[in-house]
Amino acid sequence: MNMHNINTKVYFLGFILLFQSVVIGQSLTRKEYISMYSQDAVFQMHKYKIPASITMAQGILESNNGNSRLAVKGNNHFGIKCHDWTGKKMYEDDDKKNECFRKYNSALESFEDHSKFLKKYNRYAFLFDYKITDYKSWAKGLSKAGYATNKKYADILIKLIEENKLHELDQKSEPIHFTSNSSRNIYLHPNKIRYVISKENDSYLTIAKEFDMRLWQLYKYNDTDSYYELTKNEKVFIQPKRNKAKAKVHLASEGDSFRSISQEYGIKLKKLHKRNKHLVGHKIKSGFEIKLR
Repeated sequence: MNMHNINTKVYFLGFILLFQSVVIGQSLTRKEYISMYSQDAVFQMHKYKIPASITMAQGILESNNGNSRLAVKGNNHFGIKCHDWTGKKMYEDDDKKNECFRKYNSALESFEDHSKFLKKYNRYAFLFDYKITDYKSWAKGLSKAGYATNKKYADILIKLIEENKLHELDQKSEPIHFTSNSSRNIYLHPNKIRYVISKENDSYLTIAKEFDMRLWQLYKYNDTDSYYELTKNEKVFIQPKRNKAKAKVHLASEGDSFRSISQEYGIKLKKLHKRNKHLVGHKIKSGFEIKLR
C-alpha cells in the first residue's frame, strides 16, 4: 500500500529521522530495537499466525529501528495511515504532504494493530496459507498484495531477516506477555525497560490487573512487597530491571535509599547491594558515591 513507500527519498531522510530521535532523547540501535520488541513479535505470531521475523523486519524498516518521528511521537512502528481510524492521529509527509497516520498509546498497540490490519483485508488472506516459517513467501506475498510501492520491498525484508537472524524468532514459543489494551502510557527507561507512572489511588494490584500480569511480578520487578503503599507519580516497572546501569556512579543526595536509586537507574536492588556491600545497612548520606556497575 502507498503508506509504505520506501524509496531513495526515504533513505535520504534516514539521517534526519535519526537526528530527530536523538534530540528528543531516544535513539535505538537495530540490535536494541530487536531486543526490545522481539517478544512482542513472537506474541503476535502465536496470536495471529504472522511470522515474527516478518513483523520485526517490517518494524525495523518502517520505523527506522524505532527512531522515526512516527514511532517516537506516535508509537506507530508500521507506518499505518488513518483510513477508517477513529483514534488519535498525527500528520506527516509521505506519498503526499500532510498525510494522516494512526497514533497509538504504546508500541504494543502498534504491533497489535499491524496484525489486525493484515487479518482485516482480503488481499492479504492468501498469506495465511503459507507456513509460519516460510518468511520468503510472506515477504514476496506482502509485496504482491501491494503492502509497499517499492518493487524491492520483498528483497529488503528478506535481507533484514537473514542478516539479523530474525527467522530464528519463528521457532520461538509464546512468551509471557502483558496485554496492550491499557489506555495508560507506557514509557521507555534509558536502561531499556518499560514502565508506567502511578495515578491517584493506584496500587500494584490495579496495575497488575490492567496489564494481565501476576502481582508477584510487579513486586519483583520493583523490589518491593505487599506492605509497600504505592503513591501517585511513582515509576512502576512492568519488565525486569537490568543488572547494571548506564552510568557508573551515583552521587547520593539527602533522602536517597538503595531502592530509590535502584528505581531511578533501572538496576536490580540485589546487584546494587552487591556492588556497595560496605554501605548496606547504613543510612545513605549526601555525597556518598554509589557504584552502579
